[in-house]
Amino acid sequence: MLLPFAMAQALDFLYAIPLIAATSFVYAGSRHEQMRVIIPAGIRISLWITGFLAAVFVLMTVIF
Repeated sequence: MLLPFAMAQALDFLYAIPLIAATSFVYAGSRHEQMRVIIPAGIRISLWITGFLAAVFVLMTVIF
């Protein structure tokens, strides 16, 4: 019975994808001027943000 609610909460993590992408590409765009540099830098920054969020998630799961 709780499975639909658990799935709804799991799908809430999908809202992080556009936020991470927007943040990383805006940050990369503010650091570089050329598009060929912005795209790889944005991808690299988004991987850093995703890794940091995953580490915090694991830490919070272990603590609580």
